[in-house]
Amino acid sequence: METDRPDPAETAEENLRYRRLQTIIALATATLSQDPGLTPEQGIRLILWARDRAVELFPGKETTFDLIYRPRLVRILEERFGRPIAGADGGAGTGAEPGS
Repeated sequence: METDRPDPAETAEENLRYRRLQTIIALATATLSQDPGLTPEQGIRLILWARDRAVELFPGKETTFDLIYRPRLVRILEERFGRPIAGADGGAGTGAEPGS
């Protein structure tokens, strides 16, 4: 019995979801960096949108997003506006209070 081998269809589907996540993060990164009309509030909403899409692709992985992608996206937003962005670190599901 060969239970150690991953199912090729499952592997292909997970790879597709990962590529979609990479595209979402690239889109969010580019928008945060380059959209001339972006406000800090819109940037925060974009980060939360990316998080929601990531959780749709990988249910139950909110913490993984918060550890890997959120810091990068928040850093881009803060560097662009030259100051800490209130609410950017304490968004949905992180357990952090805004302004702490």
